[in-house]
Amino acid sequence: MTLQLIALCFDANGPPGLARFWSGVLGWPTADLPDDGVAILPGDDTGFRIEFFPTQEPKAGPNQMHFDLTSTSLEDQQETVARALGLGARHIDVGQLPEEEHVVLADPEGNEFCVIEPGNNFLAECGLIGALASDGSQEVGYFWSEALGWPLVWDQDQETAIRSPYGGPKITWGGPPLMPKTGKYRLHFDLAPPADGDQEAEVDRLVSLGATRVDIGQGDVSWVVMADPDGHEFCVLTPR
Repeated sequence: MTLQLIALCFDANGPPGLARFWSGVLGWPTADLPDDGVAILPGDDTGFRIEFFPTQEPKAGPNQMHFDLTSTSLEDQQETVARALGLGARHIDVGQLPEEEHVVLADPEGNEFCVIEPGNNFLAECGLIGALASDGSQEVGYFWSEALGWPLVWDQDQETAIRSPYGGPKITWGGPPLMPKTGKYRLHFDLAPPADGDQEAEVDRLVSLGATRVDIGQGDVSWVVMADPDGHEFCVLTPR
């Protein structure tokens, strides 16, 4: 039995506005969620939705995870950048070198993302979201491969990447050194067992793989909050 990646969740100071931005960038429709949340729903093989839920906490420091968006041509890259800027993105400097051809942007709430140049072989078979590029160790790449049942598609020099057998984005981890953790991460995964699965059994399996249960003040809820071996929070929902 394996868990399904249901959603990538953003903590957002203004969920409707941030959802509109990413809906415009990706071309995905929006849907309202409980608790003042908003989702955008994939129109391709991404395999998971993106959800935005309200928080009062301001963004502090770079995110642990960001999107790498692909381009089919230089014109396509320029169009994606222009579309994002028109929706409220801005250029940012995260230390990229002048000779690097990808464009680094931040969405209206400061969440970093990259628009990758055409001809990137690593992302050649992926859709518009080519990768969820993550700060993380080799160990955590192995953990997520086992947790989701997704094969490793890269494992070299302590950098790892996994991808669903059904396609969609890759999830990558850059290896050491890792950024210091300064609080709850702004992005996290929601996972769920299949309809005939067992939430508690899956939680126990994740603990055996190196995850831990964590308390972030969630109270009495139906989901279980956990952290992977690097301390990245995620939630295990009830079967669906």
